[in-house]
Amino acid sequence: MRIILFLFVILTSCKSLQQNDSKSLDKWHLEESLNGIALEKWYKENFKEPNNQIIVATLDTQIDLNHEDLKSQIWVNKKEIPNNGIDDDNNGYIDDINGWNFLGTKSGNYIVWANFEYVRFIRKWQSTFEGKKKEDIEKKDLYNFWLYDWAVRMFEYNIKSYEFKQKSYDYDISIYSKARDTLKYYFPKEDYDYNQLASLYNKIKGKDNRTYHDMLMNNDNDFLALVYSFYSNYASNIIGLETLLDKKIQTDSILNKNLNLAYNERIFIDDNPDTLEVGYGHHNINLKINGIRSINTHNTEVSSVIASIRSNNKGIDGFSNNIKIMPLTISASGDEHDKDIANAIYYAVDNGAKVINMSFGKEFSLHKDWVFDAIKYAEKKKVLLVHCSGNNSKNIDKYHYYPNDVAYNKLPEVTNNFINVGSVSKRTDSTMVTPFSNYGKNNVDIFAPGEEIYVAIPDNKYKYDSGTSLAAPMVSGTAALIWLYYPNLTVAEVKNIILESGVTIDKMVIKPGTKDEMVHFSELCKTGKILNTYNAMKMAEEVSKRKK
Repeated sequence: MRIILFLFVILTSCKSLQQNDSKSLDKWHLEESLNGIALEKWYKENFKEPNNQIIVATLDTQIDLNHEDLKSQIWVNKKEIPNNGIDDDNNGYIDDINGWNFLGTKSGNYIVWANFEYVRFIRKWQSTFEGKKKEDIEKKDLYNFWLYDWAVRMFEYNIKSYEFKQKSYDYDISIYSKARDTLKYYFPKEDYDYNQLASLYNKIKGKDNRTYHDMLMNNDNDFLALVYSFYSNYASNIIGLETLLDKKIQTDSILNKNLNLAYNERIFIDDNPDTLEVGYGHHNINLKINGIRSINTHNTEVSSVIASIRSNNKGIDGFSNNIKIMPLTISASGDEHDKDIANAIYYAVDNGAKVINMSFGKEFSLHKDWVFDAIKYAEKKKVLLVHCSGNNSKNIDKYHYYPNDVAYNKLPEVTNNFINVGSVSKRTDSTMVTPFSNYGKNNVDIFAPGEEIYVAIPDNKYKYDSGTSLAAPMVSGTAALIWLYYPNLTVAEVKNIILESGVTIDKMVIKPGTKDEMVHFSELCKTGKILNTYNAMKMAEEVSKRKK
């Protein structure tokens, strides 16, 4: 997951906020206007709480189990006795009280950095394809050769990209103190923001045409270079020396681990990722170890969208207090292993999850058949899977993005229990589609709010964040709410209700990844719609009545 969140992330436009301000904050995504899902409209008309509960599994990072707005919403495996070192329910997982950490190491730690999948793909096929041309390859190997060539190009591009980032952080850190002291002349209280820095930069720039790259290569530390360093970092929400130093550490780790062909994180787990079996990892999904980077933010955010406690005068409101989260840790900073994805799906299904949220993705899949088989298993057990479309501004009809319900080189669809979700903002003009969102007329089903969403983060804090990772749980929460009130519906019916009840967008919009290229919204996803929970609940009521 390009924790991504990475987290790198890909989650963009983030602003931290304090919890005591939370109830006065904009919860636009829950309202009826501004592309919201109209959840609050439905609650205003429906006061009856269901007696049943429903489990939503989140295949993601670790999670803050003790967060004030989530701790009562975590699934508990009542068949397991805590911390007795015995697999009481004989499901193959010892002491799995709240879920499972598939990235837990033999020593009791956890994986933070993992290879990108294209790095693993190169490592697997390098001895077969390196130095060869298309005409040297047997017909049966041509598809993998094409993928290998693509992986190598991605690898080389990203090595150069992160090496440049590494140099830029070194440069910005080296001039930070001088830049900060210089800016005190204009801002004695150091209370500047991005707009003020941009204004100052444009005022003093004059006819100086140097780019940031020019300043970096020359190690410039004149007044304009100092201001531009702060200005450019503020544009990327990099504020303060501590943040800069952390970005430097992350970039070093990406180069030395995520992008390192010689690095293999699975040796710490003592597991073979090319053999589909269980018996690895551990039960601790909320580990914090001194000296090791915490990796429990992303799942906390995602789960809070789905199941934060409603009406507790804290934080945010989820879809229902009767939703319980089953956290399954498969995501580190890097890409998920297909083995972990498949095993987590099997675990979720076998332990009662009705909805599986998958807010992660990758461009390659070494064992996609394992994942397809797990998705098919979930379909047989009437479980819905919801996946984010990704944050690369790409058309995933053309550019592979996994996991998915399509085998790009085979048949078009594997199952009918999979929903792929893109991201929209609260803007209602031609810029309504979030610029980073992936799209696809065939492989993205629907769009949902995913930009500037107020979410919970570890240590009882909250902030705004953005990403298709937050659009997917909008759909997962809606599916869970439907089943809470109308448990007689099938997985295919719930999927169809969510897709058919969406609001049709009949307008031209800017295509993600472009400055101003206009396309009709219907070209960006299969339905041409955005999620509307109110409509979905009304349609579910009618479908359920007809069945009875």
